[in-house]
Amino acid sequence: MIGVLVTFAQTEKFDRSTIARIADELRVPFEGMAGLRFKSFMLDEDGLRARNFYVWDDEEKARAFFTQEIVEKVTGVYGVPPRIEFLDIVGFVDNSGT
Repeated sequence: MIGVLVTFAQTEKFDRSTIARIADELRVPFEGMAGLRFKSFMLDEDGLRARNFYVWDDEEKARAFFTQEIVEKVTGVYGVPPRIEFLDIVGFVDNSGT
């Protein structure tokens, strides 16, 4: 498994309702996406960084998703370019089935 942390940082606070709307509008294309286990839309405490976290089955699928076209699209959605970090998931706890 591989995690991908996508961070959108700006000097002005993101509006929580705007991030919630983005999450709602962009949810459907990710539902049932091959290779994607989880995706979350997040906003940090100070509101200066919106973050998306993905868990993928493998690195190849994760890297294939983040094309230049996708980067340009999300830059338009969030208003700032993302920082994309690929993270090796060495352990995972899933309590969703309990």
